[in-house]
Amino acid sequence: MARSIVITSGKGGVGKTTLTANLGRGLAALGQRVVLLDTDLGLNNLDVLMDVENKVVYDIVDVIENRCRVKQALIEDTVAHGLFVLPSAHSYDGSAVNGQNIKAVINILAQSFDYILVDCPAGIEVGFHRAVQACGEAIVVTTPHISAIRDADKVIGLLKSYMMKSISVVINRARGDLILNSEMVDYRDVSKILKIPPLGVIPEDDAINLLSNLGLMINPDSEGWEAMDVLARNLHYGTTVMYDVTKKYKGFWGGLKRNLRKII
Repeated sequence: MARSIVITSGKGGVGKTTLTANLGRGLAALGQRVVLLDTDLGLNNLDVLMDVENKVVYDIVDVIENRCRVKQALIEDTVAHGLFVLPSAHSYDGSAVNGQNIKAVINILAQSFDYILVDCPAGIEVGFHRAVQACGEAIVVTTPHISAIRDADKVIGLLKSYMMKSISVVINRARGDLILNSEMVDYRDVSKILKIPPLGVIPEDDAINLLSNLGLMINPDSEGWEAMDVLARNLHYGTTVMYDVTKKYKGFWGGLKRNLRKII
């Protein structure tokens, strides 16, 4: 049976959709069949990020309103074999779609996929509850900033009321130089504050944002891809390895890099 996982955040701008796309590619690289489901109705950010916007014929609302079958609405990723996108509606107020509708779509997808990653709208409005109600697990994305952590804590409180099978946190856009200089919160401290086990740590890496926005695979030699691979393996195998975002800033040469970043 497929694992249905909602990927959510307390606020926008923490990289939730980018992480959803790249986690999907990481799981696909492990040989898993993965579908990304965009439930942010009316915004369709995910299909734009995945560079499949021009291939959209049917969307999730067409599926829910029986204008097409689920299979007809799926779009295969251009760079990762076994990864598909079920796009959001381009213009739709979402008032006629509820959690049961999303759950029904997920139940159909579960017959053909190993993972269903649901990109949830940011915040705690109706779109959040609609997506969460349909899933069995949750990943909360936050950055190591106090405002983002505070909002993530509120979201975790709401998720607990849904009796999820598991709730984990991913710390995104972590900067190793700032962590070593005690200018940014470390993932261990974020986990302690939220009282939720960390699933992964993703560094601040231009390769993630630039290449993802172009619909391309992250450079396999980049920090970003290495961290995404660790994250995907933790999710799939149940391991607890944390990518060390500070490693290139340790030692003599690492200290020079930290000082240069301060100047630049």
